[in-house]
Amino acid sequence: MSPLLFGLNLSTSAAPGADPVADAIEAERLGFDFVSANDHPMGTSPTHELWTLLAWVAARTSTIKVASRVAGVPYRNPAVLAKMAASLQTLSGGRLILGIGGGSSDEGIAAVGAGTLTPREKIDRLEDALRIMSGLWSEPGFSYEGRVHSVRDATIEPRPSEPIPIWTGTFGERGLRLTGELADGWFPSLAMAPPDTARAMRDRILRAAADAGRASDAITCICNLEVRIGPEDPDRSVVSGEPEQVVERLLELVAVGFGGMNFIVTGEDWEEQRERLAVEVLPALRKAARA
Repeated sequence: MSPLLFGLNLSTSAAPGADPVADAIEAERLGFDFVSANDHPMGTSPTHELWTLLAWVAARTSTIKVASRVAGVPYRNPAVLAKMAASLQTLSGGRLILGIGGGSSDEGIAAVGAGTLTPREKIDRLEDALRIMSGLWSEPGFSYEGRVHSVRDATIEPRPSEPIPIWTGTFGERGLRLTGELADGWFPSLAMAPPDTARAMRDRILRAAADAGRASDAITCICNLEVRIGPEDPDRSVVSGEPEQVVERLLELVAVGFGGMNFIVTGEDWEEQRERLAVEVLPALRKAARA
């Protein structure tokens, strides 16, 4: 069994007092494998743009990876996104994880002029993006004619200094199949993929990977979830309780096939929660998973 991977949510807040760089440095000190930030560029709350934030954080840290959770395809041209990702991968010394999806905010998608998209149309764009990015990273003079996005004799240089893992946030049948065929990981939220549902979804991904001639271990499965140490929350999409209870809940996800988690720490005392998660929960979870 590969070592579990643990990520920590990085707030995109640009409100007074917010310091995402300090939070990322602390996550690195505490031993998290990556930090991740969401992609909601539109709205009235003050926030930082995802890619600018990840680049700034990568420049100020040393070893921790940075992940998009997940980049919405309708917000950026896929060929340009491929160039952005290649640049950040090279500049960061290979520390980018590209989380990508069809876009969850219909209001945000409409706000940037991309219209009102059906689930099918979102997946059309996601498939185009996956094929265009992979092609541009591996081939010179790459051409592709997609349902929505196309490239013609396109080349980016330098191409990525090392492979960029692509993790998708997909849930529907076609999106899961695309993940198995074309992606390196699956990055769902617990609220959308509780254990029983996630098991069936993961099985669909692995079948699609096998059909494409890929090994099952080519797909990394990471569960995105809210966590709080303390009194149990009646909402089962929040993993909560004392450290032993939290470990027990997380082991359920390991049993389903998740190779790690991305934690969104909740509660007003989130800095203390973050410390307790790293010190009291994660070592015990690693030990229990190995056993």
